[in-house]
Amino acid sequence: MAIAIILILIVVASVLFHILAPWHATPAASNWGSIDTTLFITLVISGIFFIAITVFMAVAVIRYRHKEGARAHYQPESKKLELWLIIVTSVGIAAMLAPGLVVYNDFVRVPKNAYELEVVAQQWQWAFRFSGQDGKMGRSDIKFVDFANPLGLDPKDPAGQDDVLIKNNEIRLPLDQPVKVLLRSKDVLHNFYVPQIRSKMDMVPGMVSHFWFTPTKTGKYEILCAEYCGVGHFNMRGHMIVEERGAFDQWLSGQPTFAQTLTTAAKPSRDSVLEKGRLLVENLGCGACHSQDGSASLGPGWKGLYGRTEQLADGTSVLVDEAYLKESILDPKARLVQGYPPVMVAYTLTDDELGALVALIKSLGAEPSANEASDPGGDLATQGQRLAESLGCLACHSVDGSKGVGPSWQGLYGEPVILADGTTIKADDSYIKDSVVNPNAKIVKGYAAVMPAFAPSDEELNALIAFIKSKANADADASQAEPGKSP
Repeated sequence: MAIAIILILIVVASVLFHILAPWHATPAASNWGSIDTTLFITLVISGIFFIAITVFMAVAVIRYRHKEGARAHYQPESKKLELWLIIVTSVGIAAMLAPGLVVYNDFVRVPKNAYELEVVAQQWQWAFRFSGQDGKMGRSDIKFVDFANPLGLDPKDPAGQDDVLIKNNEIRLPLDQPVKVLLRSKDVLHNFYVPQIRSKMDMVPGMVSHFWFTPTKTGKYEILCAEYCGVGHFNMRGHMIVEERGAFDQWLSGQPTFAQTLTTAAKPSRDSVLEKGRLLVENLGCGACHSQDGSASLGPGWKGLYGRTEQLADGTSVLVDEAYLKESILDPKARLVQGYPPVMVAYTLTDDELGALVALIKSLGAEPSANEASDPGGDLATQGQRLAESLGCLACHSVDGSKGVGPSWQGLYGEPVILADGTTIKADDSYIKDSVVNPNAKIVKGYAAVMPAFAPSDEELNALIAFIKSKANADADASQAEPGKSP
């Protein structure tokens, strides 16, 4: 009897959870509301079978429970029951498959007035291409891929000269205009997914798949890769901005054509060397792991990298110069930076290509801000920031107060910290040094003991503390600047 009651409670709880759950799909921002209808039909049919089977189990437990002296009736087969099960199951499966097949048929049957957009996936970034004024996409082939032509367009195809290239993770589309999306992958299996648009399709290397949709609401929607494509999969994100036709046309007119990118790459100047480096970064997918703005990522950030000293995984240190950068590109596992996983693949580049990449990294040297110039401790804090980036600290400790794997550094210095054993300690110089050298000695409450031990020098420890102090001071300054809020 207890088992039967539990089964009935499971049914009731499941139905109530579905009805009362606060998690629902966001409203559709395209014409594909029929996809939601299809999913709902599947859910209803699956729910009916789940309720029927679970209730049958509860009834069977009660009706056929063990009784003293009773014997089970042996019935090896029942033609009538088998027939009913076949009919009901077949009807249920057909009812679930039919709407999906109908919707999928519409999903790939593109209207004649659709605007063509090509999406190119590569570990771990997106690139896009629009047809030009002639309305035709130029031919593409992997044999044409190089630093100046990362999408592999045929330079001799006149139809491709006016194609518009968007070599970053943000794309814009006009409102209420049908769009045919051509999907292509340069390396491994990816999946183009925009939840609000209800678009989702695999991108298979060597194939061009497609679907279409009509954006019906203006806004900014996130583009995700929904197929595991390697260690940087989580970072393969982009944005789709839907806007009015006039704003879209103005934006599109400012984007480079394929012919313009070839002309830029051919200019013999220092700027062209940097442009060649940027094109290589886009072509090789370096930007997916190495940020250029100082933000934390899968690999060391390039801002301010050249000329600084990096701590290696074996405990030694190295000066980031041209020789080290070239070695790290050709043989990335030779000298691993501490705090980063050994996931980078080796590249085979010419001397010119290596020189262009090194020139680009050199150009990203961090310039001291006005605050740093006027603050005597600014240089030390800047060194601490660079050290935190090189050690991978910022992958776990945020500097803006957001939740991370470890405690945020914003406003941390000088504040009381509650430890896992219930005691409280002040976050001062001594505590921070101890937490870096022996992180498992005093675990902060609410955080896991996952931080590895580091062995920086006294100068490096002081730089890290100065950086953490600067985050506390910045937080206090912001509090004082906010009306009605005390420091």
